[in-house]
Amino acid sequence: MSQGSSQQAGPHRVAVIVDEGTNPFEVGVATELFGLPRPELGLPAPLYEVTLCTPAPEVRMNHGFFALTGVPGLEAVDEADTLVVPGRPDNVVPRAPAVLDAIRRTHARGARVVSFCTGGFALAEAGLLDGRRATTHWRWAEAFRELHPKVRLEPDVLFVDEGDLLTAAGSAAALDLGLYIWRRDHGAEIAGAVSRRLVFAAHRDGGQKQFVERPLPRVPDESLGPLLAWAQERLAEPLTVADLAARAAVSPATLHRRFRAQLGTTPLAWLTGERVALACRLIERGESRLDVVAARSGLGTAANLRARLRRETGLSPSAYRRRFGPAAGEPVMA
Repeated sequence: MSQGSSQQAGPHRVAVIVDEGTNPFEVGVATELFGLPRPELGLPAPLYEVTLCTPAPEVRMNHGFFALTGVPGLEAVDEADTLVVPGRPDNVVPRAPAVLDAIRRTHARGARVVSFCTGGFALAEAGLLDGRRATTHWRWAEAFRELHPKVRLEPDVLFVDEGDLLTAAGSAAALDLGLYIWRRDHGAEIAGAVSRRLVFAAHRDGGQKQFVERPLPRVPDESLGPLLAWAQERLAEPLTVADLAARAAVSPATLHRRFRAQLGTTPLAWLTGERVALACRLIERGESRLDVVAARSGLGTAANLRARLRRETGLSPSAYRRRFGPAAGEPVMA
């Protein structure tokens, strides 16, 4: 089975297991990302459809805030192309055998399995993560290691992509992973349109740190927003970290600290990520000349473009073009 939905007929089917005590925010993230109409894409049919499913006729959400009824049972996972497992706070309590069986059989038949926040505990308990890389919320990292020592836990990152298994670190990181899945399935242009509708960052690399020291700047003049907007309009220019620091009127060391504190990444990593995202959009819009894509995105050479694109997407430029570029006679997004 294809891990992306762009190669199959009809929408990509997403099932979301809502277990007893599940966090409602993460269920909302899944339905917002994959279950709602996307008129901003201008497409004739939806690319995803979502089904919630539960192990019992009624399940209480986290802290009994409300109960969910009237949705399909766990048999719904058998039709899913992707299974999403949200988190819950009582992670040391074993999952119901029926839930673990649903996760195992979904993965065994080749579907993609995704966890949000502490949903990674369920994937590990089902035995899917042994010997594999994964992440979970930093607050639960020590407990995760004690319960599941065979998993290669990466507690500091936003999300981990192991191909058929994807894990997100926290509730907000679930949005990052969801947009990453949009980008992986349908390319940067469509993912960017979805992120703009959500008013959420379109491209935060999974390797960025979960915990940022200061999500909001203490004083307005420390905000990186104006600098980021300025740089995004000049990606084709030979911008360096020193150029960014000069524009912000700070030293490179101070700029580095601000990027770490506010974005959880480095200036160079952010700049490279933005350039790769721009290169992807140019290819999707039909530009086939690699030297032109490299120049307009600021990546310099076709060789550097190939290396960066493969590292970011796992695809060569030609493979990326075949998968996400416009077909003959097909209109491209403005």
